[in-house]
Amino acid sequence: MAETRLNINNLKFSYTDKITIEDINISVQRGEFIGLIGPNGCGKSTALKNVYRALTPDSGDITLDGKNLFRMRSREAALKIAVVGQENEVPFDFLVEEIVAMGRSPHKKLFEPDTAEDARILHHALEHLGMENMAKRNYKHLSGGEKQRVLIARAIAQESDFLILDEPANHLDVSYQLKIFDFVKRRSAEAGVTVLSAIHDLNMAALYCDRLYVMKEGRIVLSGTPEEVLTPGNIFLIYGVPCDTAVHRITGKVVITYIPEKIFSPTPGRGGKDSK
Repeated sequence: MAETRLNINNLKFSYTDKITIEDINISVQRGEFIGLIGPNGCGKSTALKNVYRALTPDSGDITLDGKNLFRMRSREAALKIAVVGQENEVPFDFLVEEIVAMGRSPHKKLFEPDTAEDARILHHALEHLGMENMAKRNYKHLSGGEKQRVLIARAIAQESDFLILDEPANHLDVSYQLKIFDFVKRRSAEAGVTVLSAIHDLNMAALYCDRLYVMKEGRIVLSGTPEEVLTPGNIFLIYGVPCDTAVHRITGKVVITYIPEKIFSPTPGRGGKDSK
């Protein structure tokens, strides 16, 4: 029986007097790659911010490895969870290698100097993201995609066994999107690293995720494997976009083809060939 790493139960969060997310229930098993999908503004980022403690929920509870996440000390939580958020601005002026080295902080005591092992881990993280030649560059002078790669390298250097990713491929070209997801999937399969990620691209979600949770208007409305969730009918109901789906002959994964309205106008309640 698979070990449960993360349980989110009846999570609710409001900005001022407006409920943003409610009745959020998500369970993540060890080594799973779980995708959180849904339209812009549905609450994906807000839900993840509650999980990595950037926000405090109004009600509900979150447990990680059987412990109340909000009762953990910051260092304990950081040793377990590494985060890549959407915001990639850093308030102070740092070199790329200094940003990535921050990922080692949970493993060190106050004022403890970096070791040869820290340097090896930092170099490996930069190398994997194709950033080793930018180690001495000023972070503020990088492009949006380059900044995102640095923050992913920092999460890799942290060596936590639970990754929370908020649209990690945002700003990245397709080459680096594939490299990032390949690396994360490999860590999940080989090292038992658990992943919870908001993903914008449904084809990427279908290619890499073991299971999906679908959010709409602040609630979880669907969950299951990509094959169960990503049907034309479901996609139309969630996104209002007609599409066709097929199983790719090489990957064996669902592939989605979006259909412009001028070519195909679905009747009410119908989302393509399969309205399941």
